[in-house]
Amino acid sequence: MSEAQTQIKETVTNNDVVLFMKGTKDMPQCGFSSRVAGVLNFIGVDYTDVNVLADEGIRQGIKDYSDWPTIPQLYVKGEFVGGCDIITEMTLSGELDTLFEENGITYDKTSAEKIREANA
Repeated sequence: MSEAQTQIKETVTNNDVVLFMKGTKDMPQCGFSSRVAGVLNFIGVDYTDVNVLADEGIRQGIKDYSDWPTIPQLYVKGEFVGGCDIITEMTLSGELDTLFEENGITYDKTSAEKIREANA
């Protein structure tokens, strides 16, 4: 396992929620990363952000690790959940709420419902 793969595995194992993204949760550097970070920020999820632009090894390594070609990538309790389209769909369907509840992840359900209301 490469150094990047080891670092990725440790990050997703040692943190309940991890978003591999372009930029940071406070300063996303692409629209897709901004959308996912925006959802997580709005619903108050405590998550670790990993800026793939800061390390080419991590940027390619996360794609190899998940066998998923795009960034952002969300992990919950060490499991790959998906990228922007999947997270958007799960947010709007309520599946993301269920995933967080099943894994003991704290979030603001009222804010999650506001997102669904605004997109109904």
